[in-house]
Amino acid sequence: MSIAARLEGLGVALPDAPAPAANYVPFVRLGNIVYVSGQISKDDDLITGKLGDDMEIEAGAAAAKVCAINLLAQVKAACDGDINKLVRVIKLTGFVNSTADFTAQPQVINGASDFLVEALGDAGRHSRSAVSAASLPLGVAVEIEGIFEVQ
Repeated sequence: MSIAARLEGLGVALPDAPAPAANYVPFVRLGNIVYVSGQISKDDDLITGKLGDDMEIEAGAAAAKVCAINLLAQVKAACDGDINKLVRVIKLTGFVNSTADFTAQPQVINGASDFLVEALGDAGRHSRSAVSAASLPLGVAVEIEGIFEVQ
């Protein structure tokens, strides 16, 4: 089954790739590797909050899933609009807007990891870092960057 069909089966329509908010490019493609700049937790609106304060782990994981969808939108753009050229997810680095004593960053970033495995199967399995941040741009709850292999 194609990636596009799997996403459709999950009820996920990839948005247009979000434009960069500052002086950087949203992705860099070097041969078959695509490096995607950090994608924030934003769908129709910003998903803001601080884990360990005013946001629960489940809401943070949902925000991380939104980041993963935005990452795939960037990969699709890097592949001239064909998400089926994605071969695999190599690595994610997830940043969680959290209090100093919050230690469940991995559970929050699992929202992205679990979605990518559900959407891509084994090609969605990846290496990963999940770290805390005292704050993130625009007060968002999560930001995730990624490295992908494409055709």
